[in-house]
Amino acid sequence: MEDRRLYERTQTSFKVVLTHPSIGTIMGTARDISDGGAQVVIDNHALPPVGTVLNVLFKKAVGQVNEKPVPMKIVYAQRNVIGLKFEGR
Repeated sequence: MEDRRLYERTQTSFKVVLTHPSIGTIMGTARDISDGGAQVVIDNHALPPVGTVLNVLFKKAVGQVNEKPVPMKIVYAQRNVIGLKFEGR
C-alpha cells in the first residue's frame, strides 16, 4: 500500500484544546504532528463529524505551543481518534 502523506510525522504527546462555537471545548492528546496536520486522541467526548473545522491549541507541560488557536479540519474520525489537517494546506 502506498503512503500518500506529504509531510513526515513526529511522535508527540501534547495536550490539545479543540474548540467550536456550536460544539464547545473538547480535550485531547496529540499522538503525532507534521507540517500538514495532527492525529489526536479525544478524551471522553463524542467525535465531531468529518469536515468540521475546529480551533486548535497545542499545550505542553508548562505553557502553550501556539499563542493563538489555529483552524484545523477533521479529515477522518475513528473510535476516539481524529485526523486534523491545517487549514490552507
